[in-house]
Amino acid sequence: MDKDSKIYIAGHRGLVGSAILKNLQSKGYNNIVTRTHKELDLTNQTTVATFFEDEKPDYVFLAAAKVGGIVANNLYRGDFIYENIMIQNNVIHQSYTHNVKKLLFLGSTCIYPKNAPQPMKEEYLLTGTLEYTNEPYAIAKIAGIKMCESYNLQYGTNFISVMPTNLYGPNDNFDLERSHVLPALIRKIHLAKLLSENNWKLIKEDLNKNPISGIDVNSSEKEIVIVLAKYGIYFSPFGGDASAEGAVEIWGSGRPKREFLWSEDMADACVFLMENRDFNETFSDDQQEIRNTHINIGTGKDISIKELAETIKQTIGFKGTLVFNTEKPDGAMRKLTDVSKLNALGWKYTVSLEDGVIKIYDWYLNIENN
Repeated sequence: MDKDSKIYIAGHRGLVGSAILKNLQSKGYNNIVTRTHKELDLTNQTTVATFFEDEKPDYVFLAAAKVGGIVANNLYRGDFIYENIMIQNNVIHQSYTHNVKKLLFLGSTCIYPKNAPQPMKEEYLLTGTLEYTNEPYAIAKIAGIKMCESYNLQYGTNFISVMPTNLYGPNDNFDLERSHVLPALIRKIHLAKLLSENNWKLIKEDLNKNPISGIDVNSSEKEIVIVLAKYGIYFSPFGGDASAEGAVEIWGSGRPKREFLWSEDMADACVFLMENRDFNETFSDDQQEIRNTHINIGTGKDISIKELAETIKQTIGFKGTLVFNTEKPDGAMRKLTDVSKLNALGWKYTVSLEDGVIKIYDWYLNIENN
């Protein structure tokens, strides 16, 4: 990419897209095109075609997607498969139609089988049954990978796919129903700490910054306590007395392990690959069947949900109890990426999880200033 190449970032306000935008700007790219969802509905075929005809971008980062945690994925199954497939189909096809030089498609490690060997190599794609709770989302992302591969093989396009591990960072989603596990834990534990301190001023400031359905800054303390309890945020442990330090309920046993990557590291990897790697360099010349050309992006290190929660608890300074609800699903027991392919290309992560938790909690506390 040249510094004046026209670059379109689909999903520039999201966790990954905003980090990619920041990374490109810091490196001197000065011709970046963005659109909000209100300005451009990526699920609408006609409006996407018109956008590409008008703008004619040289490069595309496809970071737009409908995303969420285990609860949202399980509840809104139809929305997740429909909206993601529509977004991908429209952007990828119009990139081909309008001669985009290179496209980078962002997937998710949920594409791998539930019981895939660990760590997960790119070659494990489509070798087993997917995790049920996020199967629709995973199928949509697999379709995106295969669409990029298929267009490359049939039309000679240069579309590459990357599979990021669990991401967190600036502009993350802290909605208690739709967020991923790390930001959800940060907000739940933060609110539990404020409850235990009877700090209603900061609780209402939090509600003002990140609204919760059913309550707002004008709600009574009793109303707020009742709604927060629905999300597993309590004044006291189950069965404990009211003088205890509060409790946070967490879905599952806490035993599943997950890998986490700072979003700005992820963005740096994406820009690195766009600058240095083409589709025809993602497979060997002697392959009879070209598949699994995507590239994992992660740290190659994981941590149990229980250990993660304890790390966040210590960072926030919460003195209450973490309660693991084993009646709720765990999801896959382990999802660790094999990042040897990416490391061999010359890229490695820089932000440790411990430092990242401190950074994202600080960002969350100062969200109105970001």
